[in-house]
Amino acid sequence: MLRLYSYFRSSAAYRVRIALNLKGLDYQTVAVHLLRNGGEQRSAEYRQANPQGLVPFLETEQGGIGQSLAILEYLEELYPTPALLPADPFLRAKVRAFALHIACDIHPLNNLRVLQHLTGTLGISEDAKLAWIQRWIADGFRALEDELSRQTHRGPYCFGEQLTLADVCLVPQWFNAERFQCELNPYPRLAVAVKVCRDLEAFKAASPARQLDAE
Repeated sequence: MLRLYSYFRSSAAYRVRIALNLKGLDYQTVAVHLLRNGGEQRSAEYRQANPQGLVPFLETEQGGIGQSLAILEYLEELYPTPALLPADPFLRAKVRAFALHIACDIHPLNNLRVLQHLTGTLGISEDAKLAWIQRWIADGFRALEDELSRQTHRGPYCFGEQLTLADVCLVPQWFNAERFQCELNPYPRLAVAVKVCRDLEAFKAASPARQLDAE
């Protein structure tokens, strides 16, 4: 059985939970608390399994895989149904670019270890930290909203009628935006995709509130 090392509020782990659920895969969740005892992800025991010291981390029969996008691609290749990437090569690249914009350009700037460095090492205030988070999410969401407004493939999801990795990555980042009190009215196209996805059981079951380690 697949084993997913996860933290309920990690948006990167949230992405993987969604994909596992969409593909109907059985998996065991191992909770890694990112705050308790200085962060369980920093423990020697966890780093023995995952030297990166991050979540998510997926254990398979062949070994472990870190980084959420790598895990998502692995699941897509090994379990291609339902497909989370379009068949058309150009559209497939567009979906990947959308997902990577979230995973590489938006999310890292409001990741826990970055925020801890801002308030701890650099000594910025909580208000300044919140402004930092809101600024980078807004920058990213503006670009994604503009991207979707240019799409010729209309439908309930980000890229038309097919649910893709774009949606899988968007919903957790939207959760982060809500958590950090971002203004979301300027992104109506993103909001439509989020609402449709949140009505699906695979997304509901993956939500932070439904995890055993939820606080």
